[in-house]
Amino acid sequence: MQIHLSLKDGVPIYRQIVSQVKYLVASGQLLPGEELPPIRVLAQQLLVTPNTVVKAYRELEVDGVVRKRRGAGTYVSDGGSPLARREQRSILAERAGAFLADARQMGFAFDEMIELLRQRESEMGSRGRQNQGRTRQDQRRQT
Repeated sequence: MQIHLSLKDGVPIYRQIVSQVKYLVASGQLLPGEELPPIRVLAQQLLVTPNTVVKAYRELEVDGVVRKRRGAGTYVSDGGSPLARREQRSILAERAGAFLADARQMGFAFDEMIELLRQRESEMGSRGRQNQGRTRQDQRRQT
């Protein structure tokens, strides 16, 4: 599990851990039932106090992203995150915002940005359309 912390952006470290674990779950990089690193191990890897990791894991548990097994560790919830779709949407919104800001700074018009996205989607071929169809099917199953 790769987590990268930034001391420059003003976001508390435990929130950065929470956010990145949610991203890993929402993107499928952490699978249901997969064990997260033990608190002390993750604290040593990230060079933070164990209390910081405890706080992050506790928040993830409250959000339903992970569950603790007494004496056996912390695991991704079997259903994944109940917030997974919302998290995915949030991640895409952040990336879209960055894309729009970059494009505007470079002087691109909105229509040019849309055309660029269409071209990129076309280059990706039917794979993107197949994934989109699966996502819609998954949404229907969740509702």
